[in-house]
Amino acid sequence: MEPYLEAFWNALAGTVNWTWKSILFQVPWYMNYFWGLVLISLVVWLLEIRFPWRRDQAIFRKDFWMDAGYMFFNFFLFAIAISGFYRILQLAFGEIGIRADSLALVDMSAWPSWLQLLIFFVVLDFVQWFTHILLHKYPVFWQYHKVHHSVKEMGFAAHLRYHWMENILYKPLKTFGVMVLGGFEPEQAYVVHFAAIAIGHLNHANIKLTWGPLKYVLNNPVMHLYHHAYHLPQGKFGVNFGISLSLWDYLFGTKYIPDDSGTIPLGFPGDESFPRDFIGQNLYGFRRSRKSRRNRGKGKEGKDRQEPAGQ
Repeated sequence: MEPYLEAFWNALAGTVNWTWKSILFQVPWYMNYFWGLVLISLVVWLLEIRFPWRRDQAIFRKDFWMDAGYMFFNFFLFAIAISGFYRILQLAFGEIGIRADSLALVDMSAWPSWLQLLIFFVVLDFVQWFTHILLHKYPVFWQYHKVHHSVKEMGFAAHLRYHWMENILYKPLKTFGVMVLGGFEPEQAYVVHFAAIAIGHLNHANIKLTWGPLKYVLNNPVMHLYHHAYHLPQGKFGVNFGISLSLWDYLFGTKYIPDDSGTIPLGFPGDESFPRDFIGQNLYGFRRSRKSRRNRGKGKEGKDRQEPAGQ
C-alpha cells in the first residue's frame, strides 16, 4: 500500500507544482497549458466581439462568468485533484502486465512527426466522438452531460462547461486510443492539445463560420449550434456529435444542419428545472441517478428522467 500512497502524493504534488510554474511562466511556452488556454480564449472572445453572429447577444452573455469558472476548474483544479488516482491506476495496471505499449496495434516510431501527430489527432477525435454518443444515448451518462447542454446562449467558454464526471469516462477511453498507437512521442502532443482547444472554442463561439468546403472535415459553429438545439429531429437522441472533426457525422449519418440562422432555442426539454449554479449542476447527476434507481425498484422506470435531447 505504501508505494501506492507515495505515488499518489507525488503525482498530486507534481501536478500542483507544474500548474503553479505555468502560471509564473516557468515552463516552456509550448507546454504552458494555463496561459495557452487564456490566450486562445481571449483571441476567440475578441472575434466574437468583432464579428458577432447573434448581434443581440451581450458580450458578457448569460452564464459567461460561470462558464469561465468551468474552464479553469475542469482543466486545472480537477486535473490536480484526480492526478493521484490516475497514477495509482497506472501502477496497478503495470503490476498485472498492462503497459503503455502492450495494446499497440501499429508502431509509429519510424513515421515522420507530422504524420504521428495527424494520426494521433484523428484517432483521439474518433474516440471522443464515439464517447460523446454514449453520453447522449444512455440516461446514466446523459444525466451528467446535461450540464453541458444547459447552456442557453452560446459563447467560447461554453466549450469547457461540463460535469467533471465526463472526465471519468473520457480519460480511460482516450488513454486506450493512445495505447493502440505504439511509438508515439507524447512530448509533441501539445500541438494537438492547442488545436483541439482552439477548434472547440470556435465551435461554441458566437461566430458564423463554416470553413467552406472544409466543413465536411472540420466541425464549426453552425454545425455545432444544432447539437445544442432544444428541438431535435423526431426520434433522435442527438445530432452533430463531432468534437474537432465533422467527418464522423457525415460518414455515419448523424449530421443535421437545416439552416444557418443561428436563432434557434438551446437546451433540452425540462431544463427550466435544471440548477443554474455551479454546485447544483455538479450534484444533479448523482441525485437523479439515486432517484431513478428508487423508481425502478417501484416499477416506475423512466418517469423521473427526460429523454436525451440533443457538447
